[in-house]
Amino acid sequence: MLTADTGALRAEPARGAPWHAEVRAFKRRLLTTALEGAGGNRTHAARALGLQRTYLLRLVRELEVTVPPPARRRGAA
Repeated sequence: MLTADTGALRAEPARGAPWHAEVRAFKRRLLTTALEGAGGNRTHAARALGLQRTYLLRLVRELEVTVPPPARRRGAA
């Protein structure tokens, strides 16, 4: 579960940084935290954020988020 109290989400904005750059950085941290918390599972991360999986994937591409590979399922060859 993600909360506003998560240390990664509470970082102070840099002085003089433009609004859009700060919003972009926040979104990147939020997506990274959700994906790490979901073990790289994009469907679970999207669900935790209340997003559709396709929109999450679009944000990952647009924001150039490094996605950890999902854990292999049991029984997968």
